[in-house]
Amino acid sequence: MGLLTFALNVTLDGCCDHREGIADDALLRYYTRLMDGAGAMLFGRTTYEMMESAWPAVARDPKAPTAFRSWARKLEAKPKHVVSTTRRDFRWSNTFRVEGDLREAITALKRRTPRGLLVGSPMLSAALENLGLIDEYRLAVHPIVAGHEPRLFSGLTPSRRMRLLDVKRFKSGVMAMRYRRIT
Repeated sequence: MGLLTFALNVTLDGCCDHREGIADDALLRYYTRLMDGAGAMLFGRTTYEMMESAWPAVARDPKAPTAFRSWARKLEAKPKHVVSTTRRDFRWSNTFRVEGDLREAITALKRRTPRGLLVGSPMLSAALENLGLIDEYRLAVHPIVAGHEPRLFSGLTPSRRMRLLDVKRFKSGVMAMRYRRIT
C-alpha cells in the first residue's frame, strides 16, 4: 500500500494561501522531485480547479521558466484524482473522479498506488487527517508572516504527534520539513 503524503507551502503563522510563498526554481525543483516519486496526485475540487486553470498553459508555453515548465509537464502526465461531489467532467488529461465513501475510496486508491499519493489540498487534507489517512507531511515553511487565512488544519482536534524525518534548507530561507505520523 502506498503512502498518502500531504505536501504544501505554509507561512510561519500557518497561512496556506498559495500567493504568499516564495516560488523560485529551487523550490519548484523540490516539488517536482517529490511529485516524481509519487504514483498519483490527489486534489479537492477547489485546488484542482486552481491547478487546472494555470498549469496546462505553462506546460505548453515555450517562454515559461524551465523549472515551471518541467513541473507543469510532469503534472500534466501524472494521474490526478479529484474528490468532488459537484464536478463530474474533467478536461485535463489523466484526471479521475474519486467517488463514494471518502475513507473507503482513499484506502482503495492507496492500495492501487504502491508509489503513493501526493495531496496538496488544504480542505481535503483536513478531512483526510480527521480520518487518519495521511501518512507523511511535507511542509515547506516560508519565512513570511501572512497575517490572514486560510490556515492549515484550523480547528483540528485532537492534536496529532509527528516525528521529524528530514529537513532541507533553501537559499530563500524556506525550510522543507518531512514528518511522519507517530502511531
